[in-house]
Amino acid sequence: MTTQLSPMALALLGTGFTCLMTAAGAAMVFFFKKEISQNQQRIFLGFAAGIMIAASVWSLLIPAIEMAEEQQMIGYIPAAGGFLLGGLFLLVLDRLLPHLHVDCDTPEGLPCSFKRTTMLVLAVTLHNIPEGLAVGLTLGLAGEGAASLGAGLVLALGMGLQNFPEGAAISLPLKREGLSNGRSFLFGALSGVVEPIAGVIGVLLSGVLGTAMPWLLSFAAGAMIYVVVEELIPEAHLGEHSHAGTLSVMGGFMVMMILDIALAAG
Repeated sequence: MTTQLSPMALALLGTGFTCLMTAAGAAMVFFFKKEISQNQQRIFLGFAAGIMIAASVWSLLIPAIEMAEEQQMIGYIPAAGGFLLGGLFLLVLDRLLPHLHVDCDTPEGLPCSFKRTTMLVLAVTLHNIPEGLAVGLTLGLAGEGAASLGAGLVLALGMGLQNFPEGAAISLPLKREGLSNGRSFLFGALSGVVEPIAGVIGVLLSGVLGTAMPWLLSFAAGAMIYVVVEELIPEAHLGEHSHAGTLSVMGGFMVMMILDIALAAG
């Protein structure tokens, strides 16, 4: 699959779609008169976690290994090294950026005077960074002819699918905090704006650091897995032996795996 669009245009289209899906999920605040049930939260966030795990493997780590081997490198070295650096990067952001997770009373990051609702939004914004970076990197490579356009579009589609429940999972708790439907939607939608920004950074990196792309793809994968383990799975309350949560993780993984295998070739 080929395109005449520039790498930057492709990345903006892809991350624009993922941002739009976050807004669509945040719009669920207008349809839920009561707060989201714990079971619904498990399903929403579990599905998002499953998609991110599969995307990290099929859309990022495997292409990174293949690209490294094409460059006559030992495939697992940049894959493992980049993966570790991505996790460490999110760990540093987690320690520095003030934010608050759903159903928690103690904020994380540096001390600040931000409102509770602001820190709830920042928590989601934090883990939208690696998603936008991943989409920007893959579509930037596709625009340069160094990767499959289909693979980049599938990754954007997968990230968009998991952003929908994530958008709902932030706007509905904001409503519970006392915000109006309109403000809850606005803040939920704004949490996705960081993805186009990170996508642009991904394109710029792909153009300047071509030989380092295996490291960058693995970096995005490591950051995404950090988000899954640190935030999505705990917030989905999967530690309570939830069948619904477990099956939703498996369902999300299966959907992304099928999309990548069936649609990304070419």
